[in-house]
Amino acid sequence: MRKTIIAALMAATLLPGMASAQGNELRRDRQDLRQEQRELRDAQMRGDRRDIRDERRDVREARQEYREDWRDYRRSNRDLFRGPAYVGPRGWRYRPVGVGYRLQPSFYGERYLIADPYRYRLPRVVGPQRWVRYGNDVLLVNIRTGRVITVHNGFFF
Repeated sequence: MRKTIIAALMAATLLPGMASAQGNELRRDRQDLRQEQRELRDAQMRGDRRDIRDERRDVREARQEYREDWRDYRRSNRDLFRGPAYVGPRGWRYRPVGVGYRLQPSFYGERYLIADPYRYRLPRVVGPQRWVRYGNDVLLVNIRTGRVITVHNGFFF
């Protein structure tokens, strides 16, 4: 009994630190990606083809590393991505959507907006764009036009 209690206390102290470390790793990867993109812009301004090719490769690798770390974060925080059951607008049937698809305003109403995108490590939105839950998918929607900008299929479990 005593060993179980000690193990539980150790787990309780270690888990928040691990989650924080994953968040910091994602933040560092995002910063690295931005730095690589800046270096690519600089290389494009100078015009050296070899530098441009090398910087594009670096940006690609930084994006891949960020994606892998995000997947690891998602895998280790599965409960966060188990949202409540999705109930769509009346008469709605799920159909996969792609970029450019136009959603009706009822799909990106207050009920379906993701209020805190950072909680799910989604990128910040600018202007009239909002993250919206659509079934188990997450869509970035321009709320002025209803057009889908980005799609993350199977985002929620």
